[in-house]
Amino acid sequence: MSLIFHHGVSRGRFSLNRFVELTSTGPAKIFGLFPKKGTIAVGSDADIVIFDPERQETISVHNQATHHMNIDYSAYEGMTVKGFTETVLSRGKVIVDKGNYVGRPGDGAFVKRGPYGGAHAASRRREPYDPA
Repeated sequence: MSLIFHHGVSRGRFSLNRFVELTSTGPAKIFGLFPKKGTIAVGSDADIVIFDPERQETISVHNQATHHMNIDYSAYEGMTVKGFTETVLSRGKVIVDKGNYVGRPGDGAFVKRGPYGGAHAASRRREPYDPA
């Protein structure tokens, strides 16, 4: 999220609303999870992200705030980004606090997706090509 926010919103390339669409609503639609995921509404199971738009971090395998994988490299090593996820709430529980994962096994829930998502589903509804 930090990379998209930094290069999009903080540099004026797109709005905060577009950022939410790119990181939440759009993927939920593409993967057939919308409106169960990707929106904050009654009956939805959205994760809430508290994001600090001013915090800067340098992406590095040596920075616990930016590197959460069990590998010793990052394609973005040394890049400083503006914008950082501080807290994440999932199903009413804090699972990321001050940038640190504090969730427990079993906190999540499987959400069954639709058979096809977004663009694929839309392409399947088009009328067949008729050259006549």
